[in-house]
Amino acid sequence: MEEFERELREAFVRRPAPPSLKRTLMQKRWAQRSPSHAVLWQRLAASLALAAVLGGALEWRHREEVRRGEEAREQVLTALRITSHALDKMNSQLAAHNRTQE
Repeated sequence: MEEFERELREAFVRRPAPPSLKRTLMQKRWAQRSPSHAVLWQRLAASLALAAVLGGALEWRHREEVRRGEEAREQVLTALRITSHALDKMNSQLAAHNRTQE
């Protein structure tokens, strides 16, 4: 029993940590926390792909708005041509009517 108690006392005696222990533990912790170069390149590639997709979507939206605007402009111009033609026809009819009444 004395042997066991002696080993137990020795086990509980406070011993200073080796000076390099903290540095070793911090390096291991940093290695676990920092992503590898492959992960960094993957994140960079994913970011660039996402930026390209967003840029393409914005460009497509802009072109679609321009196309719709031009289509609306054409419709307005067509409506104005039709209206102008109808007004010209009405003016000629009114002029003909006024000439017959004189």
